[in-house]
Amino acid sequence: MSDHPAGPQPAYERPSFLESEEGRPLRILAEYLEPLDRFERAGVHDTIVFFGSARLRPGDPLGRYYDEARELARLVTEWSKSLPSHAHRYVICSGGGGGIMEAANRGASDAAGKTIGLNISLPREQHPNPYITRELLFEFHYFFMRKLWFAHLARALVAFPGGLGTLDELTEILTLAQTRKLSRNIPVILYGTSYWKEILNFEALRRHGMIDAADLELFQFADEPAAALAILKERLAAEPTGVSPAFAHSHHQRRGGV
Repeated sequence: MSDHPAGPQPAYERPSFLESEEGRPLRILAEYLEPLDRFERAGVHDTIVFFGSARLRPGDPLGRYYDEARELARLVTEWSKSLPSHAHRYVICSGGGGGIMEAANRGASDAAGKTIGLNISLPREQHPNPYITRELLFEFHYFFMRKLWFAHLARALVAFPGGLGTLDELTEILTLAQTRKLSRNIPVILYGTSYWKEILNFEALRRHGMIDAADLELFQFADEPAAALAILKERLAAEPTGVSPAFAHSHHQRRGGV
């Protein structure tokens, strides 16, 4: 043992500082850089994001959506694994919890594919589901950093029936697309036509002049896994078969994009 007294701790080794209000910018930055490192190590370059309620379970009145989300995630994963690329293409990504999120990760796992869970720490703790690939399970404190990672690598979004969280995430992506903050199109599929047309009256928004008619082309409806898969294949067919960019860069002429 050294006779010399231990020197002062660097700030980055002091938990009391890192957990303080002054350390908040470092915590935010960590929720950007740490996932970036892990995605690069895992060879993940793009994702298909599944949104939907954590409350849906098989056997519930809307429980069929759990089964269909699982089936669609399996089909997408099987298709992605057949693509000629050394990277992991179109990896299924969910919010990491139960319900539709669990179904998406489970379907990808059924096809022996990698699958991502972007979990969030909540007062009523959301437990990660057991189907997420271990090295691709993330735990976020900040909602906005979690939403950034949903959008950053997304090549498509499938929104199953859900509540306020699903609406928040869905409208975030639609707003980014509408305002052209993304350098590429993100196909958006609203899965469950009757549900979505009851919950969101896009036609009324157009009729009142709150959105343009062209904005109605930002999304498509689907009611069967095979139909949703066909839309994804068609919309993503124009992409190069090689490795896609690691990030969905915003247009460089604009500021503040993803």
